Amino acid sequence: MREIDVAQITDAVAEMSRRSNVELPADVIAALRQAREREDAPIACEVLDQLLLNAEYAEATGLPLCQDTGLAIVFVDLGQDVHLVGGELQQAVDAGVRRGYEEGYLRKSVVRDPLDRSTNTGDNTPAVVHLRLVPGDRVTVQFAPKGGGSENMSGLWMLTPAQGRQGVVEAIAAQVAAAGGMPCPPVVLGIGLGGTFELSALLSKRALFRPLGRPSPEEDVAGLERDVLAAVNATGVGPMGLGGRTTALAVHIERHPCHIASLPLALNVQCHAARHMTTVL
Repeated sequence: MREIDVAQITDAVAEMSRRSNVELPADVIAALRQAREREDAPIACEVLDQLLLNAEYAEATGLPLCQDTGLAIVFVDLGQDVHLVGGELQQAVDAGVRRGYEEGYLRKSVVRDPLDRSTNTGDNTPAVVHLRLVPGDRVTVQFAPKGGGSENMSGLWMLTPAQGRQGVVEAIAAQVAAAGGMPCPPVVLGIGLGGTFELSALLSKRALFRPLGRPSPEEDVAGLERDVLAAVNATGVGPMGLGGRTTALAVHIERHPCHIASLPLALNVQCHAARHMTTVL
């Protein structure tokens, strides 16, 4: 049994809080550049140029990529052969968020009472923590500051089995088209297919951590990803909703078995600033 002090988790979350809000991952930069290369609409080209320039300036100056520095989403894969010592996991994660957002001068965006905007917690806590027990003696911590604008455009459907594959494609494309420029496209789409009402939503958020451009290892799911991406880009919403070839940079689907009478489908929308980091302890 390997012991890990939760102070290490606090340190990791603090660093990821700061850096993820400033450094756009290399896979996202590459996807934006590829979108720019295939774009031919003048306004769309200008928007993509500005997004790339913004990412460059953010890293050079240490300033956030976006004024919305997000709600802290943390996935923890805890090895079965690990014993956490020194405190509670949630408290350790919150301590890291508190420190990272304070030291990084990042906007605090959490209200204690969802119906009262005056109840800001003042330190961007509590974080939303998802814990999964996995084999091994490591702890993998994934961090994403999730902005409200894109999160608000997400959706969940309990489709009928008869709607099938085409129903999935149509539901996602319609949701993105209706959202227009509100989630700050080009977006990344995390999709949870199957499971249950709550599991499909969790799968859709976890899907956003997959590197852009890496398809599902299951060929039929990868084919569905390609079809959804084509349908979404055919909407013509384009960068920032101003028209163009690229409305979505990538579609990532996570699939799970489900009840024979159900077809749960969840969409988690991520803006062009697809911020995320991973640390293994």
